[in-house]
Amino acid sequence: MLKAADFGSDFLWGVATAATQIEGASNSYGKGMSIWDIFSKRTGKVKNGHQPVNACDFYHQYKSDIALVKTLGFKVFRFSISWSRILPLGKGLVNEEGISFYHHVIDECLVQGIIPYVTLYHWDLPEELSKNGGWTSYSINSEFNEFVMLCARTYGDKVKNWIVINEPFGFTSLGYMLGVHAPGETGLTNFFSAVKHTAIAQADGGRILRAEVGKANIGTTFSCSEIIPYTQSDADILAAKRIDCLMNRLFVEPTLGMGFPTADWDVLEKFTVSHSTWRHNERMTFDFDFIGLQNYFPLVVKFNAFIPVIQAWEVKAKSRRKPHTAMGWEINADSFHNIIKQFAAYPIKNIMITENGAAFKDVLKDGKVMDEDRIAYFKLYLSALLKAKNEGINITGYMAWTLMDNFEWAEGYHARFGLVHNDFKTQQRTIKDSGFWWKDFLTK
Repeated sequence: MLKAADFGSDFLWGVATAATQIEGASNSYGKGMSIWDIFSKRTGKVKNGHQPVNACDFYHQYKSDIALVKTLGFKVFRFSISWSRILPLGKGLVNEEGISFYHHVIDECLVQGIIPYVTLYHWDLPEELSKNGGWTSYSINSEFNEFVMLCARTYGDKVKNWIVINEPFGFTSLGYMLGVHAPGETGLTNFFSAVKHTAIAQADGGRILRAEVGKANIGTTFSCSEIIPYTQSDADILAAKRIDCLMNRLFVEPTLGMGFPTADWDVLEKFTVSHSTWRHNERMTFDFDFIGLQNYFPLVVKFNAFIPVIQAWEVKAKSRRKPHTAMGWEINADSFHNIIKQFAAYPIKNIMITENGAAFKDVLKDGKVMDEDRIAYFKLYLSALLKAKNEGINITGYMAWTLMDNFEWAEGYHARFGLVHNDFKTQQRTIKDSGFWWKDFLTK
């Protein structure tokens, strides 16, 4: 039987969250508007018109929610600082109520024996900065550095574990190329500009933390998926290589001083000529203490000449009759193992799994929340993780996504990933069977 002890006594187990998804109080206590506050008000952008106005009301219930983290047996609580809560305009004016709130959250973690892992940017850019171009604007780098400096100097005496940016490919592609996430921009020009500035910000943030926080443990996180060609035809294999350049290599390789992966895709070569210089490549490099990997599904791709630029499309799990989550994401623990091995081939000091989990339809009965599918999912994926660790890969921690059901971006409140069920009308928390499974797993 799989046990937490199999991973070693120093292995870190935690749960991950994000400010926009749980905090609520979105326009209260001096907080400014974020791009998600604005984007969610636009018709048709978020399912059923859901908005993160109240979310999980973590702002008021943080003490009991952190107590839940401890009750479930986790040692790490990952949360993010809302940029617009402490800098309502994105720069300049500091909101002291916001500053105090995160002091309270951090202090509560420490009182309860929970290690805080703080994410600096988890997709909630202040709307005031977005009006001037957001991540497509040259000025964003100085504005981000001001935010990081404020956080480092304000909380650095108490917080030693930092994550600079959450899933840079996720928010640049979904928010600045495809327009399905905030701020809803589209086009390759917007995307490539956002990519360059984000890659610079990631390394700049690391350098600021290194200079300002003694004994800091500094990381950043990448969404990643094994990219599998639908057939072994040359066309499908090349299509998979193009998608791999975007989804898995676009940010980690510049961070490691390798530059963008231009050799495998001429479109990226054109991008670097028009958007970057050797100085940019140097500035995008930082020696992180750990790299966070966030994996939810593999991607099977097929060549399609009618799709511009990437000339590839996804062959979905349902059409291939593969097991999948409520989001339609393929359940494939072997693929999880493979993508860890792919990143372990880079010169990375150590790897943490900073997000992994699944949305399923829970069954509520007699005051209980039954989610056997989620338990089965975690058993599969943790077994694959242990296999990778036993093969010698330096994996030092795992954070489940997520503590409780929350505002799941464009899915609104429909997609439930939590170990704890949340009734969004009453804000009543109920530990799911999967939460009790984790408690049992972590105490053996």
